[in-house]
Amino acid sequence: MSTVAKAISLLEMLGQGEPEIALADLAKRTGFDKATARRLLISLIEHDLVEQDEGTRLYRLGAGVARLAMMREAQFPFLRTAIPMVEALATETGETVHLSEYSKRGLISVHVIESSKANRVSVPLGELLPMHATASGIAFLAFTEDRIRNAILGGPFPAFTPFTVSSAMALAEHVAAARARGYSIGSQGYEEGVLSVAAPILGADDLAMGTIAIAAPRARIHKGDIERHGASVMATARTISEQLVGRRGLPTRKRAS
Repeated sequence: MSTVAKAISLLEMLGQGEPEIALADLAKRTGFDKATARRLLISLIEHDLVEQDEGTRLYRLGAGVARLAMMREAQFPFLRTAIPMVEALATETGETVHLSEYSKRGLISVHVIESSKANRVSVPLGELLPMHATASGIAFLAFTEDRIRNAILGGPFPAFTPFTVSSAMALAEHVAAARARGYSIGSQGYEEGVLSVAAPILGADDLAMGTIAIAAPRARIHKGDIERHGASVMATARTISEQLVGRRGLPTRKRAS
């Protein structure tokens, strides 16, 4: 693993779970020896990406991370554009709504509004969403490049529940159905008892750059709800796309699965 990759893994670890963590715990969780972890942390501190509390000696993410995020958001205002509509959709449906964005690492949840109901679905911020096992992943695959879709269809297909898609043929069918209707439906593929619908957020090239999804306890969702939520999530995704790239209308169907 390169030095940059090691440093990034430390940042990602600091972004998960408790807000502050000790050096020994960081080293253990990343698999680095303490000397390596300390050296990387010192370098990250110099660039304001990590901070160390002078009293407790615990480490946390630094203000430089927010600065980089703001710089990126200024150039490509994905969150600033989408968040008001994510919040509106959560209010409309009363269910958990989450936004994801694609990077080379995969599809990552970047904003989550959880339902206020006691029985609700939780989606961790920063979670890498399995393409074959989530409604978000299937919606993304339905409107992505052939090379990305084909790579995922090549497997493997890790099983998260007894209902997880387990073959290329089954996944291709889900993807084709999502493309035909404009949104995907995921039932218990990643977590038992959860039903989700998701739609792609498209770029100027009509390819998915991310997704927006509604996730709810399966016991609370019926057929009419699926269709209603599907229409709402698709309309919201379309509006986000239009505001980001100025494109209007439904996605084209030229790249059939």
